[in-house]
Amino acid sequence: MALGTAMAAAASVAVLSLGSGSPAAPGKVPPASAASVQLLERAALVAAATSQTKVCAGQYTYIKMVGHTSVLSETKTGEMALLRQDEGMEQWTAVDGSAQTLQRRNGSDAVLPGTPGQGNLNSPTYNLLDGLPTDPEAQLKHISDDAEENHGAGSESTTGPHQRAFVTIGDLLRTGGTPPDTTAALYRAAALIPGVDIVPDAVDAAGRHGVAVARTHDGERIEWIFDESTVRLLGERTVLVEDNAWGKAGTVVTSVALIDSGIVDEAGQTNY
Repeated sequence: MALGTAMAAAASVAVLSLGSGSPAAPGKVPPASAASVQLLERAALVAAATSQTKVCAGQYTYIKMVGHTSVLSETKTGEMALLRQDEGMEQWTAVDGSAQTLQRRNGSDAVLPGTPGQGNLNSPTYNLLDGLPTDPEAQLKHISDDAEENHGAGSESTTGPHQRAFVTIGDLLRTGGTPPDTTAALYRAAALIPGVDIVPDAVDAAGRHGVAVARTHDGERIEWIFDESTVRLLGERTVLVEDNAWGKAGTVVTSVALIDSGIVDEAGQTNY
């Protein structure tokens, strides 16, 4: 989805590692911490227990989000200024990608050009998500192969395949109406990524506190924020853990909150 793509582009944040993962050899990233694996398994069990919504051709996935991303802009004096861009929106995407996507921002509707078709991992349709592997190892291999192709050695990407896989899974989890089995597999696949950890207290763009599963890369930490009681995904944010051009350590560069999502019969419909 468009927001997922924007989030992936802006996703770069970090903070101090708080994990309890197994020790790693010098220069090696440790496996996911025990606390993060436990939280992700709780989220997977909740997802797997969710009743499967019957989805038919002609329907749409609906998502409502609030939040912001940040961009660096050069001022007239040649200095760089950090500007916030509003990412609040509602979006309707055809489950089979056969119709144009409708996006609503600040009360105004716009039809995005073209049709999604089957979609891809950066901009998936429901049907693509429904066709992903439900075995966690196969799921991670599928995502990692795509990350390696586009962000591995020789790609000139500084993200790296592990971080890219984490970013991709986070984007897929926020697309709205993801099949329960796929969601459960995504959470369990994330638990297999080295360097995944826990942040005990994080706040989403709607001001809701939760516990976060996070991964730090290149001075930035990406956090998936969950309700501590229900283990429902609330949102995602990116936090600087080192001073850089984007700001001081602790700066929230990107933050979005998932307000609502589901399957609807028509573009523009919000009840389901």
